[in-house]
Amino acid sequence: MKAKEIRALTTDQMVEKEKQYKAELFNLRFQQATGQLENTARLHKVRKNIAKIKTILSEKELENN
Repeated sequence: MKAKEIRALTTDQMVEKEKQYKAELFNLRFQQATGQLENTARLHKVRKNIAKIKTILSEKELENN
């Protein structure tokens, strides 16, 4: 997910996306621990997406103050 796409979302949608990515990250880590994970690069992409969302949320919070 690109930053431009994230910025187009509302705050509630961003928080929901973050929850979805965190759940996916949990599942990916579980798969990795059991040796079932085939695409290890997905872990990196999901972590980056979570970081992008958190960064944009904090930027919006700073704008409002």
